[in-house]
Amino acid sequence: MSWAGKLLRVNLTAGTCASEPINMQWAKEYLGSRGLASKYLVEELDPKVDPLSAENKMIWATGPLTGTMASTGGR
Repeated sequence: MSWAGKLLRVNLTAGTCASEPINMQWAKEYLGSRGLASKYLVEELDPKVDPLSAENKMIWATGPLTGTMASTGGR
């Protein structure tokens, strides 16, 4: 299992995408990409944002066992 240490931000409204390094401190504190994605969501999203607005975020991430032989690791 490996990872690139980057995240990809895609802005569908502006039609842009950009790659940036992940916050390594958060990566050490939160297990797997799901934990890291949850941290990004909590830090960057206003809890009162309209779910259908352009300000809302969609995050796709894999878990720490994805790509391993662990049973149900890719759920």
